Formats: sequence, structure tokens, C-alpha cells
Amino acid sequence: QVQLVESGGGLVQAGGSLRLACAASGSTPSRLAMGWFRQAPGKEREFVAAITYSGSTTSYSDSVKGRFTISRDNAKNTVWLQMNSLKPEDTAIYYCAAARDPAFGLPARYRRTNVYDYWGQGTQVTVSS
Repeated sequence: QVQLVESGGGLVQAGGSLRLACAASGSTPSRLAMGWFRQAPGKEREFVAAITYSGSTTSYSDSVKGRFTISRDNAKNTVWLQMNSLKPEDTAIYYCAAARDPAFGLPARYRRTNVYDYWGQGTQVTVSS
């Protein structure tokens, strides 16, 4: 089992920055790719970013590309989401998730929630205008 704990959320003004962290613990039978998703009130959970185990391949949603950066340190069992130029529409609960690492690259299915086996409890991000 893998436990994921997010941190770093909070209240920030539009144009500001936040850095989310996801700490992983427990044991897994395989290497894991990691993803960040978010869910705003009344909306479905949506893909934000993902990264392979090696860190060599990343993927972003169009809405955050160029503003957010996903990274990881496997020695620290931690994944980060650096969020810059935040907008009010970025307000949501942000979730960290883990899935079996793909053999090559990051296939499009890694943008779907049902690919991920493990989830954190989420951290609230609120961006004021």
C-alpha cells in the first residue's frame, strides 16, 4: 500500500505562486508515475500534470501549461507542483495520485483518474482576484 499526503495549499492573490508537495510512504510492487489532479466545487476532478518515475517525461493540461511545473525526487519520495501566475480559476482542491509507471513516455490515459491506484486526501488552493 502507498500513502500519499499533500501539503502546501493555501490562499494566494491572483498572479502569485504556491508550491504543493506530495509525500509518499509505504511499499509498492512497482515503480510509480505520479499525477496531480484538481476538483473545483460542482465540477469533476480534472487532470493537471503528471510525471514518469524517472522524471524524464512530464505532461500538463492546456490550462496550466507554461505556468505549472511538476517535479520529483525519488530519494525523498516527494513530488512537487510549482504553480506560478495563479488565476482565480485555479481555485480547487488539489490531489496527488500514483499509478504504475508506463513502459514508454506518458500515454494519454494518464490524464484519466481511473488509471491511478492511490490518492491523497487533497489540499485546498484558493486564488483571490
